[in-house]
Amino acid sequence: MKLGIVLPVLNEAPGVAPRLQALAPLRERGARVVVVDGGSTDGTLALAQPWADALLAAPRGRAAQMNAGARAAATLGCDTLLFLHADTALPPDAFDAIATALNLGARWGRFDVRIEGRHPLLPMVAAFMNRRSRWSGIATGDQAVFVQRRLFEALGGFSPIPLMEDVELSARLRRLAPPACLSERVTTAGRRWDTHGFWRTVLLMWRLRAAHALGAAPVDLARRYGYRVRAGAAVAVMAKAPVPGLAKTRLMPLLGAAGAARAQRDFALRTVATARYASLGPLTLWCAPDTKHRFFRALQQRHGVACKPQPAGDLGHRMATAMDAHFKARPGMPLLIVGTDCPAITPAHLQQAADALQQHDAVLIPAEDGGYVLMGLSRPVPEVFERVDWSTERVLAQTHDRLRSAGATWRDLPALWDVDEPADWQRFQAFKASQPTAESSAAAYATLPP
Repeated sequence: MKLGIVLPVLNEAPGVAPRLQALAPLRERGARVVVVDGGSTDGTLALAQPWADALLAAPRGRAAQMNAGARAAATLGCDTLLFLHADTALPPDAFDAIATALNLGARWGRFDVRIEGRHPLLPMVAAFMNRRSRWSGIATGDQAVFVQRRLFEALGGFSPIPLMEDVELSARLRRLAPPACLSERVTTAGRRWDTHGFWRTVLLMWRLRAAHALGAAPVDLARRYGYRVRAGAAVAVMAKAPVPGLAKTRLMPLLGAAGAARAQRDFALRTVATARYASLGPLTLWCAPDTKHRFFRALQQRHGVACKPQPAGDLGHRMATAMDAHFKARPGMPLLIVGTDCPAITPAHLQQAADALQQHDAVLIPAEDGGYVLMGLSRPVPEVFERVDWSTERVLAQTHDRLRSAGATWRDLPALWDVDEPADWQRFQAFKASQPTAESSAAAYATLPP
């Protein structure tokens, strides 16, 4: 067994280092620890770095963070995933307990739980949780769920919902195989019971589970729980096939035709991986000249990326087609349209753009050369793609004019930079050298063909 321990964190500075140090015996037996940060501001990442095999950043939310961690664990060769909350400690024999369960035929499972806190009735709550889990086959994140990686991937990982992602995944896993309910106990902190009151928390948990069982929207449940709910959006990536002589032609004097094509491939991989790590909503790759290139086929077949052909016409017509297709299928969901030429774009940029669309009709991330690297829309605004001098320094200003004429509100986020010219390529190399973790997202797709 090659165990990957995925630990989502957010502002866990007081306890993250001791928690990770406690995993050292498992690392000595080959386990890999993947820490996924959701935007900590208290130094959590720096404290975690010495004790982690991989350190990632992902949009805030356990589902998004754990999906990102699972992909990173796959690149480390892990065949079994263990999802561990930052306030939960494993028992000393956790490695052997999981290995034994898998050797006996289990495909997934969880531990019993003990709650550590001030209230004397917390042991009763833990006992009830364990008994209910054994009866229902449903596990919670506090119980340290483990699962075969291939099974997890086959199910598509955690659903991108802000609450009950563990219960929802358990329900899907249970349909395929019963859980191994281990009697060994993890210890989880009773912080919520201590902070918000024992009976108030118990009643809230019961109400949320009942509402979930009756089909309440996860977003509403998250708000009732006290979470700040992330905005969602679909993502359309406009990508060219990495064909030598046709891809990144302005880089050919420096890299050659084949090198420029490899650069195009890598940029597309980075952008797809960034969109997947963001976990905002459905991802579609709009392919030029069509979807037949083996690079696009590999993304579709191996990683389930939806691919559609770009139509003929200028860039505005092609983006307008993506916009029309999206809003016909999902009229209430915002859309982000990105190219593949901006290696500096991160999941956080995509999340900021999705957040902006909660208040505006459009959002732009300008490019330093006068264009833009991202266009987001909360409703169809076809005017933004009309009468624009594409590939010139006038694109952003003209787009502002089109938005203004359409009566649309918009927000510009801080500018980023594209890689088009040889000087941009040198800047990209310096950027990679200064961002050692920036390669982790693209690494998940590194086995795709050239």
